[in-house]
Amino acid sequence: MDLASGFLIGVLGSFHCAAMCGPIALVLPSGSSRGATFYLGRILYNGGRVVTYALLGVTLGYLGKSFVLAGLQRSVSILIGCVIALAVFVPSMVTSVLARCYPLNRLHGILKAQFAGLLQRRSQISLFLIGLLNGFLPCGFVYVALAGAVTLGEGLRGMMFLVGFGLGTMPVMLTISFLGRKISSALRARVATLAPVVTLAIAVLFILRGLNLGIPYISPSMTTGGEKVEVGTCH
Repeated sequence: MDLASGFLIGVLGSFHCAAMCGPIALVLPSGSSRGATFYLGRILYNGGRVVTYALLGVTLGYLGKSFVLAGLQRSVSILIGCVIALAVFVPSMVTSVLARCYPLNRLHGILKAQFAGLLQRRSQISLFLIGLLNGFLPCGFVYVALAGAVTLGEGLRGMMFLVGFGLGTMPVMLTISFLGRKISSALRARVATLAPVVTLAIAVLFILRGLNLGIPYISPSMTTGGEKVEVGTCH
């Protein structure tokens, strides 16, 4: 279930990824031909992203265990959904906060410097390493997925959720990697316009998840303080 839920968010979020991470995929070294080595390199790059997401997922999943034990799992999910919705309707507020976040800006600068060096190496391992670093780039939809891992409250579940997220982004990202500049900037811009709609849909999913309606994948039964909450049960 966690893998499928993460995959769904990844598919929806891939429209945003096309705008944010697409430029990186377009500048990856391609060599003189587009044989098996070219396609393997693109797969390694995207595989690197999934590995990083998995590591972040297991970390945030364990971190969220404290929310489960405190009985805050549902409340946190609803709060995250509301924050995501706020980012859609008042994006300038979120942009302003992130712009003043020194750790994120510092991380972005370090990653850019590492990218520059790896792009010069033009090897398969460098493409995988670029993918690994790409997974750490500040990205709204990655934050959404990480927030989802926190609400799960288990390391393994968080990892599976983020693996699903990464796999969900791969169809669009592989298409960009394979086709490169054959995809017009106008098309990429039109795809990017879907991001707010998709973001709002994900916000609704988080809120529904917190409401504990017992709907598989959409609003499954969650746990409170280690005890499973069954919808419609009275104690």
